[in-house]
Amino acid sequence: MADMEETEFDDILDDWFIESLKTYKDLYVYQLECPTQVIEWTSGTTVCVSGYSSSKNEILELRLPLKLFADENKGLCAERDFKVVHGGFTDGPVHCLRHVPGTRCVVTNDGLSSDLQVWDLGGDDGDVIRRTGSVAGGRSVSQSGSRIAARLSSQPEVLHGAQSGDVRLTQLTSGQPLFKLEADSLDPLSSLQFVSEAVFLAGCCNGNLHIADTRTSAAPQLSPPPASSGESVLWWTDASAGPSCSDPSGCRIVRVSSSGQAVISDLRNPGEAVSRAQLDVQTGRCNLDDVRVSWAPALRDCIAVSGFSGAVQIYNTSVWKTELQETRPLFEHRGHTVSSQSDDGVPVRVTAHVWHPERPRTLLSAASDGSVHVWDWVDQPAGSC
Repeated sequence: MADMEETEFDDILDDWFIESLKTYKDLYVYQLECPTQVIEWTSGTTVCVSGYSSSKNEILELRLPLKLFADENKGLCAERDFKVVHGGFTDGPVHCLRHVPGTRCVVTNDGLSSDLQVWDLGGDDGDVIRRTGSVAGGRSVSQSGSRIAARLSSQPEVLHGAQSGDVRLTQLTSGQPLFKLEADSLDPLSSLQFVSEAVFLAGCCNGNLHIADTRTSAAPQLSPPPASSGESVLWWTDASAGPSCSDPSGCRIVRVSSSGQAVISDLRNPGEAVSRAQLDVQTGRCNLDDVRVSWAPALRDCIAVSGFSGAVQIYNTSVWKTELQETRPLFEHRGHTVSSQSDDGVPVRVTAHVWHPERPRTLLSAASDGSVHVWDWVDQPAGSC
């Protein structure tokens, strides 16, 4: 029986490999010692990852295969593997990690408290990642710790919090608090994100969205999720703008529920649905850290969704309508599932994904088996973004 299962697995893997020759422009695989929930860009060619097991974990800066970036004469490029360029160890898990733009610094949270850990990634003179400090969080703690957003003003600053009523902006070098969100509720956060130099969104797991400006003490704008059918226990949020955007009015917001519904709204009227869709995902019991949704930074109208299963799905939101309709993904990366044979019977699940900031169809994804994939899919003529 075991031999038959292994043969069937090999056949599935072979079929997928043949299919991938036509559907992927590039596909590279790396295996971590422990799985990660965080993939954060530290440059155009390097990312930071770290394990989330309860004991000691590695924190690594990986350089992507240089062959990925050799658009011409790829066969002449010898570097086709991931490379560890800097590394260190954490005493606990890493559930959230953010790189501070313009620096060699990352900030992490262990998911156990609202406090943050500050790390120096090192430079050309050394390959060791060292912890250099900490930032005290608020009193509130959610089941998955603090969310983090970072910006570089005159000094590096981080926005952080576990709940909507405890979000604060802190200067890293001095530890000085610069701003605190005065929200009445204490809803656990699923996301925290700058959409301009001063405006940020605090997305709550119940679908509520707080829109605030760090330049004023005015109360934040509160927007419940647009009305939708079906029972939704959790919501995840992402915005299409970023700190470099001078006009946040062009920002679009996507909220995805644990029932598989996705709702698009505009920052100027976040309570009204511009479009919506029922995603083709495996709905079931989800935890707050399971699902990821993100707008493509260099591919108009596309989002990536992961965490419902072992796949990463790409959706073209430009074809969605105001009324709820079922939709199929534009592309689905199933590489983590088909290339892993679980010994304990637990299906492999995608734990994180991130778009490349400049390459339109290049993404990185990580899974619960410790695999990390970087892939660039081939544009499909029909219904493409």
